[in-house]
Amino acid sequence: MSEKKWYVLRTAGTKEKKVADYLQKEVERNADLQATVDQILVPVKKEIVTKNGKRKEVDRILYPGYVLIHAELNADLEYIVRGRIIPGLAGFLTEKSGTNPNDKIPVPIREEEALRILGQQDENAVNAAETEVNFSVGESVRITDGPFSGFNGTIEEILEDRSKLKVIVVIFGRKTLLELSFTQVTKE
Repeated sequence: MSEKKWYVLRTAGTKEKKVADYLQKEVERNADLQATVDQILVPVKKEIVTKNGKRKEVDRILYPGYVLIHAELNADLEYIVRGRIIPGLAGFLTEKSGTNPNDKIPVPIREEEALRILGQQDENAVNAAETEVNFSVGESVRITDGPFSGFNGTIEEILEDRSKLKVIVVIFGRKTLLELSFTQVTKE
């Protein structure tokens, strides 16, 4: 009996999560597959995106077009993956066989590579999500929250590590530098 290894499945673009869900349902329906498949994984990275002053947590797929599966390779699994049963699944990441160039055999990824990918997943689960900034210096913004709500200003500096902006606003005819969070402003 062979041991379980991590294999890479090729998918249609943007279909990674659907393929993983379909494959998981196939495994749950088939008792033989339940014994051979441990985990199906779509590696993602959690990020916080700020758009129009609203913060939203999103999952960014680390390897678009690929799904990882930890399994023992057998005829049932190969049939499901290669048989076009699951929509959007193109098959295993393969290499040509040495004996017959038309035969393509699934190739497991190295254990170190699998551990690195799994480590990234664990790190993402523990660490706070990163913030994606869609502001730029010199851009005009409108303040939507706080005591200066309704004022317009220009971005002077972006402090990504603190999720803040330094904005110049004209108050009573004088330029005043304000420090505001990303959520307190919107683009004009």
